Amino acid sequence: MVESYFSIEKLLEKLGGFAYEELLLFCGVKKDLGKLKETVTIVKSVVLDAEKKQVQNDRLSVWLGNLKDACYDAEDVLDEFEVEDLRRQVMKQRSIGRKFRNFFGSSNPIAFRFRMCQKIKKVRERFDEIANMMHKFDLTARLDDRSWRIVHEEREPTHSFVHPSDIIGRDKDREKIIELLMQTSDGESETVSVVPIVGLGGLGKTALAKLVYNDQRVEEHFELKIWICVSEDFDEKQLMTKIIKSITGQNQGDLDTDQLQRTLRDRLNSKRYLLVMDDVWNEDPEAWRKLKSLLLGGANGSKILVTTRSRKVASIMGTRGGTTGYNLQGLPFEDCLSLFMKCAFKEERDKHPNLVKIGEEIVKKCGGIPLAVRTLGSLLYDSTDEHDWEYVRDNEIWKLEQKANDILPVLRFSYDQLPPRLKQCVAYCCIFPKDFEFSSYALVQFWMAHGLLQSHNKNEELEDIGMRYVKELLSRSFFQDLTFGMSGMETFSFKMHDLMHDLAQQVVKDEFLVVNSDCQSIPKSVRHLSFATANASRNDFSSLLSDLGRVRTIFFSIDDEKTSQSFVESCISKSQFLRVLNLSKSSIEVCSRKMGNLKHMRYLDLSRNSKIKKLPKSICELQSLQTLNLMGCLELEELPKDIRYLVSLRMLGLTTKQKSLQESGIRSLGSLRCLTISGCRDLEHLFEEIDQLSVLRALLIDDCPRLISLPPAIKYLSSLETLLLLNCESLDLNLNVKMKGEGSHHDRKNTRPHLRRVFIGEITQLLELPQWLLQCCTDTLHSWVISRCPNFMALPGSLKDLEALETLIIAGCPKLSSLPEDMHHVTTLKSLLIGGCPALSERCKPPTGEDWPKIAHIPQVNLDGEMIKSSDN
Repeated sequence: MVESYFSIEKLLEKLGGFAYEELLLFCGVKKDLGKLKETVTIVKSVVLDAEKKQVQNDRLSVWLGNLKDACYDAEDVLDEFEVEDLRRQVMKQRSIGRKFRNFFGSSNPIAFRFRMCQKIKKVRERFDEIANMMHKFDLTARLDDRSWRIVHEEREPTHSFVHPSDIIGRDKDREKIIELLMQTSDGESETVSVVPIVGLGGLGKTALAKLVYNDQRVEEHFELKIWICVSEDFDEKQLMTKIIKSITGQNQGDLDTDQLQRTLRDRLNSKRYLLVMDDVWNEDPEAWRKLKSLLLGGANGSKILVTTRSRKVASIMGTRGGTTGYNLQGLPFEDCLSLFMKCAFKEERDKHPNLVKIGEEIVKKCGGIPLAVRTLGSLLYDSTDEHDWEYVRDNEIWKLEQKANDILPVLRFSYDQLPPRLKQCVAYCCIFPKDFEFSSYALVQFWMAHGLLQSHNKNEELEDIGMRYVKELLSRSFFQDLTFGMSGMETFSFKMHDLMHDLAQQVVKDEFLVVNSDCQSIPKSVRHLSFATANASRNDFSSLLSDLGRVRTIFFSIDDEKTSQSFVESCISKSQFLRVLNLSKSSIEVCSRKMGNLKHMRYLDLSRNSKIKKLPKSICELQSLQTLNLMGCLELEELPKDIRYLVSLRMLGLTTKQKSLQESGIRSLGSLRCLTISGCRDLEHLFEEIDQLSVLRALLIDDCPRLISLPPAIKYLSSLETLLLLNCESLDLNLNVKMKGEGSHHDRKNTRPHLRRVFIGEITQLLELPQWLLQCCTDTLHSWVISRCPNFMALPGSLKDLEALETLIIAGCPKLSSLPEDMHHVTTLKSLLIGGCPALSERCKPPTGEDWPKIAHIPQVNLDGEMIKSSDN
């Protein structure tokens, strides 16, 4: 079960943040909601203690499960007020007439009031019962917002001793770390430098540090060796006590801080030392700065070797091996197999060839994580029963018995360190299949649809909060295989390690279900469903859907037209509270007219359904919809004109056969943050008055070969930060048409975009950059990419006016032969890449190239794939 703390916190935020005062008064529920808030607040105070104690108390675990269900159901009820409020907003946009009533259907305000009164009363009574049950348990209130950090047991300290024969496959890593430790510190301002080892829990960071620490060369190089286990508590006094004890063997914890500081300085004075700080979690730079100041008294060449799961920790502490330290990778398969056999077999393995074959398959599940290999190998130690081995092979790791120091408890420690909001985000990732390649932006939209993105700063965009969450989880090693998208664009993809996926499944248990071909029924406790791994030949999916009344997520991408069509109909008719529906690549041809009944829908993905020709008008009744993905719908003839009434829509991805979007209604989407227009082979014109999209932050246009021009009002998109124009061979970027009334608006200069990222690629007609575009970038542009524009001839002289430009990439522009004369005045530029521009590359070669003096000040210059060091460095 996902922790109840976040759910109850989220419910309290809804109860305390209602903006529907008039609606609540009309329904007569304000008083009941006030009482409900009081009860929920009392329950919340003991939830953290309950979550910690539930392991020893089954009744408490059941109570927490009931609480979590109640929070879910209460949120569904409260969301009905939001749905009604949005419906009323749309009513104000239209005249109250017959046409409007036909569009929305009848809505009886008296009936709504009565219905909501009854629902709120039931919710309040349910929480009263939960509160009464709470008093039967001996629970302690924890009101400190930081108390989520203490819901787990203290970890066992590590030590420095190791048998080298116990460590398999880390010889190369040992050599690289020792090489870093032996490097001199000549030229550095401080006597000590830091080498962080970063990686996933269970990867073998501590084991590697032990190998290095006990190496004879390290023994001879350093006068003093110190080993401490840091773990969570980065208390200065405790750490000084641990260091002194490691040096002297004496516990001097009774000394005060000043005495400890003097003792530590005396012990380190003028000695070249190696300090290993194992298992560091501290992300407070000031705490590290204070401790480090006490460690500077050693001789030049002293080193601090740090092990951590967090790239952020490595960045704060590290001075060697790059800003994020030495990134430890998984063990190769052969080394993992050797380790597994050593752990699993008491006798000669040659006697059991069948078990060896099964063992190879088991090892593949471990993803190169040595602790996972040890965990599964130890489970099978001294067992020669093939059934035991097959059981381990065929079951998810999270279903197998685990001891305190086995892999999932170790990974669980990383999870327990997360704030409640990030815990939810990790848990929700298990609805995606293993080895799934996440897109950063799409995952953020998914989290947003489930209300997982929260901030106390009302001015912060949800998309920015989500990207911050993604980067935080990347830094803590929850995601891996990071791949950046287009150069200069802030988009990237990544995967979740299989073991992290297992951990997420262990956390969510009954709430998430991935349906396979053996599934016979869907339990009522399930709220998130995925059919992504189901067998396409199965044609009885609809028989599973008897009760979807509480389901919030459905992923379905079975490439079978008949199956998909009937399935979607069943889902829509039975899923009252559905928030996310992903039907990407599911071969549906007709969208149900009942789609408009899904009033709670926030995320609808119909992408890559190449047979869809029309969308039902009822889709425009989804006033809660935030994300609509129609990319790859190659046969889509047009958008419904009433799409303008999707008042919550923040992201729209579109492929259509339309020649013009003038009558599409997109211009009226007042909440739109990102608009992607891709693969529109017939599109010639967008739509005038694009500047009505006052909060649009990203405009991405790709593969629209007949698009002739951009609307002149694009230069007044006041919130636009990212502009991508790619593979539009007919596009002329000059805005020659003057807007009506443009001259009379004296404040137009104040409404220009503040572009931060611009990507222009495969625009055949581009000869030079238009002036309007440069004016939109003057003091904000960070990244500019110009790629595969065969006729592009000159960069503007005004490039020097781009006060914030840090990255410039020019590739595949063979007619560009020189840089502007004032290029050396672009002092903010940190990275310049030039490729596929033969004449320009020749002029930029150091030291004699004619344009080299213009770029010699730039820290990183890459010419045709070769990194050139600047003369200033």
